Amino acid sequence: MKSNLTALLALGTAAALSTAGAQAKISAQSIIVNPTQPDLSVSVRVNKDTTGNQNPAYRIDEPISVSTTVNRDAYVYLFNVNPDGSVDQILPNRLSGENFVKANTTTTFPAAGANFTYTVGGPIGQNKVLALASLTPLNLTQISEFKTAQDQFATVKTQGGQAGLAQALSIVVNPLPQNSWVSDTAFYTVAAQNPVSTGSLFVGTNVGNATVTLNGQRLGGANVTYSNLRPGSYPVRVQAPGYSDFSTTVAIRAGGTTNLNVEFAQPIAAPVSSGNPVLDLIGNLLGAIAGTTIQDPARSAYDQKVRDLQNMGYTLQQTRQTTTGYTGTLVKGATTATLTVDRGANRTVRVNVSETTTYQY
Repeated sequence: MKSNLTALLALGTAAALSTAGAQAKISAQSIIVNPTQPDLSVSVRVNKDTTGNQNPAYRIDEPISVSTTVNRDAYVYLFNVNPDGSVDQILPNRLSGENFVKANTTTTFPAAGANFTYTVGGPIGQNKVLALASLTPLNLTQISEFKTAQDQFATVKTQGGQAGLAQALSIVVNPLPQNSWVSDTAFYTVAAQNPVSTGSLFVGTNVGNATVTLNGQRLGGANVTYSNLRPGSYPVRVQAPGYSDFSTTVAIRAGGTTNLNVEFAQPIAAPVSSGNPVLDLIGNLLGAIAGTTIQDPARSAYDQKVRDLQNMGYTLQQTRQTTTGYTGTLVKGATTATLTVDRGANRTVRVNVSETTTYQY
């Protein structure tokens, strides 16, 4: 049978209640706390978390059970804070009114072999269950009621969610001996029925007219969020007219947005081509040294070689800066070219290209 166990965590402001007796306190973590630390103890768990330290996820309509353990014979009361601020009393209920738990035993609700089950209801969100154990039975008629004859669970007559529940229960427990009651909490999350299976990528740049290419497919302009992307790790290239391409690898996460911010450096001065690639490379290096183009001779040599390979049909996949220069990966069909440019001694630059071709037989 279905119960509305879904509850969005609504943490109230922690504040002490100026009342007599046990002087119950509101706590953001435990809803209501006995500050005297009695020798009575209770623990509450959901079936997907036996430690009580986690926040397991459940789907709507998925069965759930709640277990409690006490160190002394006690009466256990279970409450659930709902996302709209209402609170359900899930034990005792009309299906299983017995809430007496023997010392040093674990009792599960519903019990094994019961003719009903607890089922998670909506909406989605983080939930909180409160277990209140008492050495004597508690009279909850002033704070909870069954709204209709068909209701399986009573509704707590409070406003304010968790804080309202704590204030209502304080009225019930404050007249009791200080060592006769204690509380504990458990968390769980209700996830969407259809889990999110795609992610998003935001690419920001400091220049206009930039374009974004992900995994070899052009997405469009920059400063845009691209959605419905399959999770995984992909190469991305950001290009802007007059600037060197930026290449890296991004990880797309399901249900999340990956942010990539690209700061382009000063524009590259367009080199004057002599028609001879070797002379062009030497000219660019001299220009770099003289300060008439970009400032890094290794980058100038790298960009020149990339252009040469692109003219041969290669596509640049990735560029990475090293401590001595730059390295990049270019692809043409089944051939992968690795380009390495290093600064050497005596103002020299070493350019190396290695190719790997994969054949299928």
